Amino acid sequence: MNILITGGNGQVGFELQRQFAPFGTILAPTRQELDLTNSEAVDAYLEKHQPDLVLNAAAYTAVDNAESEPEQARRLNAKLPAQLANYAAKRSIPLVHYSTDYVYPGSGETPWQEDSPTGPLSVYGETKLEGDQAVSESGASYLVFRTSWVYAARGNNFMKTMLRLGRERDTLNIVNDQIGAPTPARLIAQITALSFVAHGTRLSIHIPQGIYHLAPRGETNWHDFASEIFNQARELKEVLAITPEGVAGISTVEYPTPAQRPLNSRMALGKLESALGITMPPWQSQLALTLKEYLDNF
Repeated sequence: MNILITGGNGQVGFELQRQFAPFGTILAPTRQELDLTNSEAVDAYLEKHQPDLVLNAAAYTAVDNAESEPEQARRLNAKLPAQLANYAAKRSIPLVHYSTDYVYPGSGETPWQEDSPTGPLSVYGETKLEGDQAVSESGASYLVFRTSWVYAARGNNFMKTMLRLGRERDTLNIVNDQIGAPTPARLIAQITALSFVAHGTRLSIHIPQGIYHLAPRGETNWHDFASEIFNQARELKEVLAITPEGVAGISTVEYPTPAQRPLNSRMALGKLESALGITMPPWQSQLALTLKEYLDNF
């Protein structure tokens, strides 16, 4: 079977390639091979390769830039998933789409449920919500995984930025009032694979279709996440300039950005855990796996 992975060179896309390679032929076109911003090019690619499964890991993820580039963000975050979902519906093939905690308003302290009222605070969040809705209304067999604070051993992300800064500086100011769960791309890909069952040479979704939260258990803030990165790195004998006392917490209002960030990105995991019959691992153990992979290989 042909498995199309959009955004295949990104953090999640790379891990999806690793997880799904045993199941068929991976189609992970680069930007040079397929311009996802061009709807006609996407139609032509789909017609030529006729994938049997679509994993849409492509997105416009520059949260602050989206405020000044809303149409570029809308194309990748809303119109592309709509286009892929319509193709999947017509061909009766499954589609997985990856979304974000930014679709919620970020208020309060209660974890969001999948059916909680949405209320994005940014263009990025608005366009991602439009994508979720388009997929849900397409008639395709689908899963939408809403995740948070994605990082990996590859690509540009918070973990790698903190390690670089921790080697260079002895003091850092990091936001401490945004609460969520750091989610490694590897875990996202593993859970995606667990959501499918093989029928001969085909894969089909074996949990009820719909929207699911996908993140590790537990919660933290960016300051404490950074501190845990540094603590675990020291245990792995990484030489750092930063000291525990040098990591200072600041509020979101002290670190203004063009796009507003949600303060509450807690997401309830009961729906996913029940559907798969699993308990999600804690974020700290997932950090340990990702950090070791990075330090061992790069």
